[in-house]
Amino acid sequence: MLTSTDFSGLLNERFFRNFLPIPASNELRLDVKTPDFQLPDITNNSTVKLANFSGKQPVLLAFTRIFTEKQYCPFCFPHIKALNENYEEFKQRDIEVLLITSTDEKQSQIVVRDLGLKMPLLSDPSCRVFRTYQVGQALGAPLPAQFVLDKEGKLRYKHLFSFLDHNASIETLLNMFN
Repeated sequence: MLTSTDFSGLLNERFFRNFLPIPASNELRLDVKTPDFQLPDITNNSTVKLANFSGKQPVLLAFTRIFTEKQYCPFCFPHIKALNENYEEFKQRDIEVLLITSTDEKQSQIVVRDLGLKMPLLSDPSCRVFRTYQVGQALGAPLPAQFVLDKEGKLRYKHLFSFLDHNASIETLLNMFN
């Protein structure tokens, strides 16, 4: 398993900037367009602009918690794997999955390789998009969250991290697109 006890690279600027707990305070409203952003897509060596999907296809924004290329959140690691294993199912329904991480581009390249990611992995080491979507933070990294956007880019569903319900299930996320 990739979650070893190697903590090298963990104590960086991002860690200290995200150390203090801030609960998710997301005030994005259903049926309203979400904020646009542009981030590097590490999987496909390109740039993704959220607005480019508007009018074309629905999108699942999956904010995930990866501390370093060697340290994954124990709640997020299985969710990342499940999203990757079910990526073809999303694609068959014409849904794009955008996995967003706060790891830098170099760390993200290792994540893509080690996990064999098929879906786009977007790198946001400044955590700007995480903060824009108000997902919260704790212990060195932003918290996970999932946002389902319809074909027009309007928010149809959001799931914010809690200790009782870490990430929305794949089944729940797929059913949001029915």
